[in-house]
Amino acid sequence: MKTNSYKGHLAMLGANIMWGLMSPASKAVLLFGPISAFALTTFRMLGASIVFWIASCFMKKEHVSPQDLMALFFAALSGIVFNQGSFIFGVALTSPIDASIVTTTTPIITLIIAAIYLKEPITGKKLLGIFAGALGAGLLIISGQKNNVQTDSDTRIWGDLLCLFAQFSFSIYIVVFKKLISKYSPVTLMKWMFTYASICTIPFSYNDLANIDFSIIPPHIYGNIALIILGGTFFSYLLVPIGQRLLRPTVACMYNYVQPIVATIISVCFGMDTFGPMKFVAVFLVFLGVFMVTQSKSREQMEKEALLKQESSTE
Repeated sequence: MKTNSYKGHLAMLGANIMWGLMSPASKAVLLFGPISAFALTTFRMLGASIVFWIASCFMKKEHVSPQDLMALFFAALSGIVFNQGSFIFGVALTSPIDASIVTTTTPIITLIIAAIYLKEPITGKKLLGIFAGALGAGLLIISGQKNNVQTDSDTRIWGDLLCLFAQFSFSIYIVVFKKLISKYSPVTLMKWMFTYASICTIPFSYNDLANIDFSIIPPHIYGNIALIILGGTFFSYLLVPIGQRLLRPTVACMYNYVQPIVATIISVCFGMDTFGPMKFVAVFLVFLGVFMVTQSKSREQMEKEALLKQESSTE
């Protein structure tokens, strides 16, 4: 049992380290020039689909019903196309640190959507967490106007908002398609979802891809693209389901904190951004909000407690 728990912790730690590295890696590729945000998004989706299809050749084949194939198309829109597309565009306009901090709001956004869609209860602790997280996100956007590195204030605000929309889109995917996700293996799910995502993006990014002069791209840029495709996409999407199966949801969500820490260390070391007092307060509030939300009781826990109280009162 302890071995399985360690596997879950290592899986979530590995996935979030990869996602933390992806923000500065994406920024480095976009700052180079010839590769646009649209082209980088397509590289990520098409590259991941190819790797997942190759991986599926070494696994037991799963039959996916036509109805589920249609549902996977809409899952791909919310979980990949809008999520990853908005995130890459957001990183192009803002800093890697801002982008990674915004990703920690995912549990808060998921809570709100789950309350509406799944009728999950919102407790006082959850409300305080939502308020703290929203305040932190607001301070983050305000700090972008005063602390500009390589981007001006207007584009930085839009970049933060695009990254926030990416988390909103992913939260919809997690909540609405929860049953569908649990029916198939991660490789089967992702090979279809990334295929659909590639089909959706290639027609719009064709001109951007055709205008790239691949001969002038240095090796370290290719290395960053490989890190985005293999680390930030393929391996991460394989590791997360392992952590979700072996850890409690509240524990798994706490590993979101790793992303801004990794992105901050890399970005500051390579001069991509600075970390001022306002941003420190924003990070603290976002972390506090996520912690309060993830530590609050779920509907299942509240129902069990109510049932135990009824049983004890009748004795």
